[in-house]
Amino acid sequence: MLTHIATAQRSEEKILDSWEFSRTDDTRWRKASVPGTIHTDLLQHHLIPDPHVGMNEKAVQWIDKEDWQYRTAFDVPADWTAHDALELELQGLDTYAAIYLNGQHILKSNNMFVGRTVDVKEVIRTGRNELRIVFYSPIKHDMPNFLQDGLIYPAGNDASDIPLSVYARKAPYHYGWDWGPRLVTSGIWRPVKLRAWDKVTIRDAWMQQRSITDEQAQIQAAITVFTADAGKYKVEITSKDNSFRPIQQKTFLSKGEGILQLPFTINQPKRWWPNGWGTPHLYTIQVTISDDKGILARKEVKIGLRTIQVINRPDSLGESFYLEVNGRPLFAKGANYIPQDNFLPRVSDKKYQQLFADMKAANFNMVRVWGGGSYENDRFYELADEQGMLVWQDFMFACTPYPSGKTFLANVKEEAAYNITRLRNHPSLALWCGNNEVGVAINNWGWKEGYGYTNQQWERMLKGYEQLFRELLPQQVATLDSGRFYFHSSPISNWGKKEDFTKGDNHYWGVWHGMEPFDAFRSHIPRFMSEYGFQSFPQLATVRHFAGEHENDSYSPSMLSHQKSTTRGNQAINTYMLRDYRAPKDFPSFLYLSQVLQAEGMKIAMEAHRQAKPYCMGSLYWQLNDCWPGPSWSGIDYFGRWKALHYYVRKAFAPVMISAVQQQDSLHTWIVSDELQPLTAMLEITVMDIQGHIINTHKQQVHIPANTSSKVYAAPTTQLLGKADTSRVICYMKLVKDNKVLSDNVHYFASTKALQLERPAIAISITRQQEELYITLRTDKLARHVYLSLKDDPDARFSDNYFDLLPGMPVTIRLHAGLSTQAAQQQLQVMSLIDTYKH
Repeated sequence: MLTHIATAQRSEEKILDSWEFSRTDDTRWRKASVPGTIHTDLLQHHLIPDPHVGMNEKAVQWIDKEDWQYRTAFDVPADWTAHDALELELQGLDTYAAIYLNGQHILKSNNMFVGRTVDVKEVIRTGRNELRIVFYSPIKHDMPNFLQDGLIYPAGNDASDIPLSVYARKAPYHYGWDWGPRLVTSGIWRPVKLRAWDKVTIRDAWMQQRSITDEQAQIQAAITVFTADAGKYKVEITSKDNSFRPIQQKTFLSKGEGILQLPFTINQPKRWWPNGWGTPHLYTIQVTISDDKGILARKEVKIGLRTIQVINRPDSLGESFYLEVNGRPLFAKGANYIPQDNFLPRVSDKKYQQLFADMKAANFNMVRVWGGGSYENDRFYELADEQGMLVWQDFMFACTPYPSGKTFLANVKEEAAYNITRLRNHPSLALWCGNNEVGVAINNWGWKEGYGYTNQQWERMLKGYEQLFRELLPQQVATLDSGRFYFHSSPISNWGKKEDFTKGDNHYWGVWHGMEPFDAFRSHIPRFMSEYGFQSFPQLATVRHFAGEHENDSYSPSMLSHQKSTTRGNQAINTYMLRDYRAPKDFPSFLYLSQVLQAEGMKIAMEAHRQAKPYCMGSLYWQLNDCWPGPSWSGIDYFGRWKALHYYVRKAFAPVMISAVQQQDSLHTWIVSDELQPLTAMLEITVMDIQGHIINTHKQQVHIPANTSSKVYAAPTTQLLGKADTSRVICYMKLVKDNKVLSDNVHYFASTKALQLERPAIAISITRQQEELYITLRTDKLARHVYLSLKDDPDARFSDNYFDLLPGMPVTIRLHAGLSTQAAQQQLQVMSLIDTYKH
């Protein structure tokens, strides 16, 4: 069946649907979903158990060792075959595939990341047609490469005795990682379309910004066309909002592919700004090609006008690494993003929109598309453009050397060209990075000795690295996306030595992998922190999705099968937890406390990075999201539920942030502003005991320069505390302007474990205004880490959560819900840290 998509004059496009699938050695065909994967199709027919549940992951790993096939039949009307060109567009085939149309082999594909377009005019026929795609087992396909090489690549995240992932240009995380399962997919993961056109078509329209001032922006349009009928044509560039004068050019187009260069100017350009600095303005540009009978081809693109420079060069402190956007130094705030599912077609537009809303709510201005996943769908980058979210884009290589044979490098060259061309128009695209951690690993992870490579083998790997990451990829970027920053590997520096923190970007894993205390975040501050993190467990409702009611222990079979950090994981969480907190009384308390532990530890890091501005100019934590349910470093779990971390991130990344650091016998208060204008506000500090009795207060007006970090107040702790018991003291600070709290924070002079908490009496009142419930909480004594939930709705999103409720300071929380106030009173559950104590 052909589903009609759109009809432009003298061109048509239709999606192919009504697919079926089977194993190649089976005669039975079953209905398939396209886009999809073989796993999701088998799951839909109840032929396999849910891989996300229990220990089912291993029960479905036979799938990747079989060959599978998909087919569809469709009718083509006679007027379609009269077009000058008929093309089959296969946007995503995962991964090794042979394509047959009406029994004739028309294409071979070997790269998940490359869309294919093939001319089928001579093969297609009026009436019934059949398209069949055979997918070969990636395991069986790549085993001969391993046998030929005679060595094992150090792909430690490949959860197999023989790591074959290095040979496949396929999402590396499909083979396993320390936060996700091994589910090696095959299938048609992006749409399949049939396109018909006459005379000429537009393959690509690159709107390269040449220069921009407040007066005008100079754009060079490079329009890639394919012409079936040589002749004279009119090319026109226009904008929907008439933001520039239409550009027209009559030209002769030769048969075949060519590139048209058309410069144009936008006067008084509106700039695209990252989130927090202004409007991410977008221009809609239309390109049309016509003959004397009308429009033949049309393409529409959206662009944003801005300058982005990555300043990575030696300076008096070492080697800088930061972004200048529209001429202003930007402190990058965000996280590392992994694919949202092991089965990529399951990520809906709604999920993309929600994730970007969540990033914006947490005051992100950057997200890193990490190199062990996938080049994201167009929708991801469209949303980044719309939301002002800068994108750090890795090429899809991570944590291991790769082959360097001619066939492999040619495959990567095609992959790079396809994705650079696809993404280069997006104003959100800030930089390209060759790989994740391969460069630093070669020098520091002991691979040569650990794997027993001969000198010849090791030299071959080193040479391959140079060819791939220092030659091929930068050449592709320079040719196809000139002006965009590229560097060969993140991080630039390791985290083991003091001098490493003076050079470029850094992945600091002393906390977690090095088991260093959270306070180490304050003493290990690099020029740009592009990875750091700490694990936690998701909430109970998420755990119950994959572990049974009887599994109330992190070491139960299902829980262990979902803990992919097998060398550290549970042990690290328990060790850190017992350092800072009392042992939790039960399993729900453990889950809650793991999130509090993660959030409090990461808060130290984020505040330290921002306080160190401009020495440090970026904080991208690991990781934003999950690809399946389970423990991980994420702040948002697989079902989109915010952990404590994401609530903390929102506050730590706020445009204006107040925080305090205790250094020896003094308390130092910092204010960090990312605002582009200076501000004047009132600093108020209140020291009280856990029952709310005031011990000391301080008020002063502060002047905060634009885009800076400043220490605004320091005082000896003895001056602030007098003779008060530090285990019973709260220091509350806030920054107020025009009776509005710009930022607030709480500092404790003792560890949480040492605090002498008393059971609070929390009073709750709930009112309703239209669709919003307003929940006001009051307490007579300090309530640490107050967690709100609805008994029957694990997805309820409160405006704040895991917060400290101070005596005498009521807090009002919003909740968008259809509940009545009475139902909300019955459903609302409130817990705080003391509820996890065993007594």
